[in-house]
Amino acid sequence: VQLQASGGGLVQAGGSLRISCAASGGTFAGYTVGWFRQPPGKEREAVGVVRWSGGSPFYRDSVKGRFTISKDFARNTLYLQMTNLTPEDTAVYHCAAGRPIMTTMWSENAYAYWGQGTLVTVSS
Repeated sequence: VQLQASGGGLVQAGGSLRISCAASGGTFAGYTVGWFRQPPGKEREAVGVVRWSGGSPFYRDSVKGRFTISKDFARNTLYLQMTNLTPEDTAVYHCAAGRPIMTTMWSENAYAYWGQGTLVTVSS
């Protein structure tokens, strides 16, 4: 399956942005899907993950209450709605799909398929 992320851009602090990840050549069915981000000069970190077939998303503490993962089954597309953005949210955001177990769902090594990343820049 190929993943294509889009929707990144420049936004002011306090603003909102929605990024998308479309799957092609396959579907998200049967996978755990998620968003990861890599801030400038830092390692990649998990933002939020969810089982495509159901269940509630899990989020890292720093984005809880501000970021929301949603799914469009008809379009086979994953979204990340980001609100109340801060400069600390500046990063390249990647979507990923894989079959992690519960203890590895935050590990990028558990995800076999990755989108190319989309840059989100939050200005102060």
